[in-house]
Amino acid sequence: MAFVESVNVGTAVDVPWGQLKRTAIDKRPVIGPVRVHTLGVGDDEIADLVNHGREMQAVYAYSREDLDTWADILGRTLSAGQFGENLTTQGIDLNAVHAGDRWRIGGALLEVSGVRIPCSVFQGFLDEPHWVKRFTQGGLPGPYLRVIEEGDISAGDEIEIVEERSHEITIDFLFRALTTERDLIPALGAEPRLEPFVRRRLGERADTPHK
Repeated sequence: MAFVESVNVGTAVDVPWGQLKRTAIDKRPVIGPVRVHTLGVGDDEIADLVNHGREMQAVYAYSREDLDTWADILGRTLSAGQFGENLTTQGIDLNAVHAGDRWRIGGALLEVSGVRIPCSVFQGFLDEPHWVKRFTQGGLPGPYLRVIEEGDISAGDEIEIVEERSHEITIDFLFRALTTERDLIPALGAEPRLEPFVRRRLGERADTPHK
């Protein structure tokens, strides 16, 4: 069974990395139900609204399995929320899910809407050399989720896939298209639910049709 291990939120603080010099990437598990709304998770803060947050990136999910993979590679313990994720999951391959899939978790209905692209803030927070390059090469990015129906989510809630799209655009495919294999970008037009995210990332250079 796929389920939520923890729901994680953070507070914006000043940091020495990145252009903004402020981030809320340090997420910590919270106890009890948390209201998930169209712009985020509970009182979780987002410092950089240019590159993060808003409706298409309201929730970020990362799996315990992928955290453990990185923990083995890096030789360190990685706790829930340490990759800046709002939902730490178990029992589901988040990089094999399809863009546009919809999940019921607790009282919320969520849609797979995008993919995490690593940045200098992530590298600074994790304090690992060449982390942006290593994370990109690792190919375990995790998805962003859009909130279709607001509701409460708690640790232990089951992840129920209520709609699974039939195209080839998995989170792994989307990540490669936006990072190392730009020739895949035209194929993203097969999923119209992706368009707002792709255009935000690439602007009008994205070769995808309007809805």
